[in-house]
Amino acid sequence: MTVTSSDGGLARLTELVEWQRQEISRMRSGAASRAVTDVAIGILMERLSCSAAEAQTQLDRLSAEAHVTQADMASEIAGVRPPDPGAGGRPGPDWPVPDWPGLAWAAARIAPDGGGVARAILDEALSGEGASAVAIWLFAPDGGLELAGEAGFGSHEAGRWRRIPPGFDIPAARAARDDIQTWWPQGPPTGTEMPLIGGNAGSARAVLPLRKLGASIGALEVCWPAGADGMSARARERLASIADVCAQALTAGGGSGMASDYSAAWLSALLDALHDSALIARPCRDDGGQPFALVVDWVSERFADPLGRPRADLAGCRLTEIYPEAARPGGLSDRALQVLATGQPQRLDSVVLTTSAGGFTVQADIAPLFDGLVIAWRETSEAHRLTALLEQAQWLGRIGSWHEDLVSGEVHWTDHTFTVLGRSPGNPVRLMNLDEHVLADDKRALAAFRERVLSGREGATAAFRIIRDDGTIRQLRAFGQPVVSSTGELVGVRGAYQDVTSQFSTQVAFDATREQLISAEERASEQHRLAVRLQEAITPRASRLVEDAGLEVAARYRSAGPARLVSGDWYDAVGLPDKRVLVAVGDVAGHGLNAVTGMVALRNYLRGLAITGAGPATLLGWLNTAACHLSDGIFATVVCAIYDPDDRTLRWAQAGHLPPLLVRDGAARALRPPAGLLLGAVKGSPLN
Repeated sequence: MTVTSSDGGLARLTELVEWQRQEISRMRSGAASRAVTDVAIGILMERLSCSAAEAQTQLDRLSAEAHVTQADMASEIAGVRPPDPGAGGRPGPDWPVPDWPGLAWAAARIAPDGGGVARAILDEALSGEGASAVAIWLFAPDGGLELAGEAGFGSHEAGRWRRIPPGFDIPAARAARDDIQTWWPQGPPTGTEMPLIGGNAGSARAVLPLRKLGASIGALEVCWPAGADGMSARARERLASIADVCAQALTAGGGSGMASDYSAAWLSALLDALHDSALIARPCRDDGGQPFALVVDWVSERFADPLGRPRADLAGCRLTEIYPEAARPGGLSDRALQVLATGQPQRLDSVVLTTSAGGFTVQADIAPLFDGLVIAWRETSEAHRLTALLEQAQWLGRIGSWHEDLVSGEVHWTDHTFTVLGRSPGNPVRLMNLDEHVLADDKRALAAFRERVLSGREGATAAFRIIRDDGTIRQLRAFGQPVVSSTGELVGVRGAYQDVTSQFSTQVAFDATREQLISAEERASEQHRLAVRLQEAITPRASRLVEDAGLEVAARYRSAGPARLVSGDWYDAVGLPDKRVLVAVGDVAGHGLNAVTGMVALRNYLRGLAITGAGPATLLGWLNTAACHLSDGIFATVVCAIYDPDDRTLRWAQAGHLPPLLVRDGAARALRPPAGLLLGAVKGSPLN
């Protein structure tokens, strides 16, 4: 499906990237031409035993006499095809000439396979070192090593060492796997017991890792016919340089390189057979070894590019250079780098790849391959997108679809249906046989559902519980629809099952909780009404004896807490037999019925004790004893006063309560309270 970006900024960016890509292609072409020229100069220096300046002069003279360009003459001398400007300069060389004879470098560069590279190293690079054999090992997909090429060992020995299994402990495996170099000037150390290619335990041997862009791709093994007096630092540097160039020659893209680390012929053929559009990308790494970009190394034969660009134009380019949309945060490039970091493949259902000509949507699969990645994609059709949406909806809604052909008897379930009903894949159940998987109490609902769909030929829904294969019980909601032919004959039925266990359980729990809350609220409301009635019933009104003593009594209750809570606040004003008046104000700790009943007990205690004629302090002492011994954990504060109407005096005491206020001539002040603890706190008198 082709899409067109409506983002003008992205279109301009795409055009800029395309222009930059063309400029880079021209620069690569020029660099490749210069590299071919350098190779030719190196060959002339080798053959003519002259300096670089003299070789350059000779190259200019030859090109002038032949009436050809210098690049064409250099290609002729080097024996390589001149770079194609339309292919971005590939397949010409794109690395500097190494620090060893130019003829050897050219031989390695144009070698047709790993064997040719090994022969070039042995015959040219090591011609003056006395080496007798060279072996090149490269990683296989399973982590083992394969002999990519050899020179000097012979076909029989090479056949015996064609493959090294994973975990095999020899110097080549140590070098490739653990980056360990082996330098044995006099052969293996005493006590070393391991098989070696070429045998001859007394011969000198050097094994170095082959690395490309910081990642190991194999090992280079060099043998001498006998022990060497020593391997100098210069010799080791020379061999390290040879190993670097060997790795580059083996992994060169296009042309004569093998690319044996991950694009050998068998792997390319396999990917071509599996995918129409696939590419292999390797990471570009910073100085710390962290990947920051991906470069395309190989594309499949049937690769479909929306611009119709040839495969040669794509290989060697960055992925974001070819498809700028991949650079978006969370886009194809970021996801590919995640796969590279974690080693876990990813599938992207919808990826937009934009070019200067528009864009297209694909489904992409990304998987690690050696030190790189395989990215394969296919364009998504409308049917694919609708199918993906349907599967996503079924997964989110815990829904499984089904269809039953009543003519053939075939039953088709989606993957989600097997999950919902807890059955193994490939073992669907016909609607007529579903009873044996349903609880006995719910079979009537299933039968009614089936009757409406099959006999009534109308859509129906039902809810029932099903027993899954693992013994668990799930609550299902079923939807059914008859399928009728053009002649009116019932030929099938289709529908869906939805797992609503969580909703059902939640609703049941909600209903039960709601009933409990309603019941609790009713009980609390009844207790409140009872406490209010009790408090109102025991709140005293001024008696005649109090009024005869010249007192006016008024009271107002204001709760400090929630309005529905009834507290233990109380007061009392009662005339005594000797015409004095008992006045009391108190507060029992707590709220509700317990506080009210405690308040009633204290008030009645105080009234009974006041008949004795004792003073306020004595009364509070007795009341504290009653609170400690005759009540169940009552704590209260109280002010107790005795008013004598004859001399208009008020004697009072307090047990942890606020003092009374004296209002005189329009001014009010708090009386200085005597000492006293709240009732029920300590045994004995609460007064000090």
